[in-house]
Amino acid sequence: MKVCPVNSHNEWDPLEEVIVGSVFGAMMPAWDTINKHTVPPGEWDKICCYQNPNGTPYPKERIKAANSEREEFIHILESEGVIVRRIEDVDYTAPFSTPDWSVTGGFSGANPRDPFLIIGNEIIETPMADRSRYFEAWAYRSLFKEYFKAGAKWTAAPKPMLADALYVPDYRIPGPDEPNRFVITEFEPTFDAADFVRCGKDIFGQLSHVTNNFGIEWLQRHLGDGYRIHLIESRCRQALHIDTTFMPLAPGKAMVNPEFTDINKLPAILKNWDILVSPQPVRSQNDPTGATVSGWVNMNVLMLDEKRVIVEKNQIPMITALKDWGFEPIPCSFENYYPFWGSFHCATLDIRRRGELKSYF
Repeated sequence: MKVCPVNSHNEWDPLEEVIVGSVFGAMMPAWDTINKHTVPPGEWDKICCYQNPNGTPYPKERIKAANSEREEFIHILESEGVIVRRIEDVDYTAPFSTPDWSVTGGFSGANPRDPFLIIGNEIIETPMADRSRYFEAWAYRSLFKEYFKAGAKWTAAPKPMLADALYVPDYRIPGPDEPNRFVITEFEPTFDAADFVRCGKDIFGQLSHVTNNFGIEWLQRHLGDGYRIHLIESRCRQALHIDTTFMPLAPGKAMVNPEFTDINKLPAILKNWDILVSPQPVRSQNDPTGATVSGWVNMNVLMLDEKRVIVEKNQIPMITALKDWGFEPIPCSFENYYPFWGSFHCATLDIRRRGELKSYF
């Protein structure tokens, strides 16, 4: 019997096959509604000075530096026995439109964790709220057709309209005593896959500037009664993707961001887990704006199994903490990838991990 090549239920089973993103042709997209509100206050002027607000190609030297570290990362993965799949090159400079809106170009294929969610043997294309990322799936189509022909399920969530009604027109950052709220409305279901992490039958997610309750409800209903989605409340006013806030590392062990989470308000289902508090990050010197990725990108690690973990080589406090927690860190240079909005977890999409669906609670 032929085994389906797609099989991944959590963040820590032994990794056997993975898609790694690409920075080829990357565009700094136009700073539209989403991007404006996921940049920390005080950093906006730096970004606008760095690039054209209508979108512009990343400098060639930045792409070269990021690609060099990507190749180092791929070499480590392959040396550890992981099959690495690469995506196709597409033209991110091309403008595109729908009957309701237009953008001057796309972004990149740097972070496959954002547009796709692997649940068991199913590939789910997510309904992203960022207009500039509307056609990001194109670079992956050849791989997904191959996986589908080999037995994988392949689903696309309802393609969102991304009409103006999805975005709060007069959005402002909540004050310190106000509850958190985000720029998207409940007009239609939207979510990024990177706002979810998997622990077998239990999935942890968060509301953010790209993920709304409608999107979470769509995903829960699609997955059915065999899965439970639990929400992590983020205190981050620029919340965008959960993998710098809450990261499961192994059965019974999860790392949390002490700035973005209140440990006393974590879902009750985690009460018997070891909650590991992330050390303070070492700020990268390679992001020209200092703002295109969260400072807590040190948490954006990739588990190869329950022990081995790939971590940025300059994040010494994180490496030390991981060793103290019983893990085996594998350092890798990756700071030059940060300006492309991600690190190891963002830059990959697990295709196959050796394991079965089970409950860990």
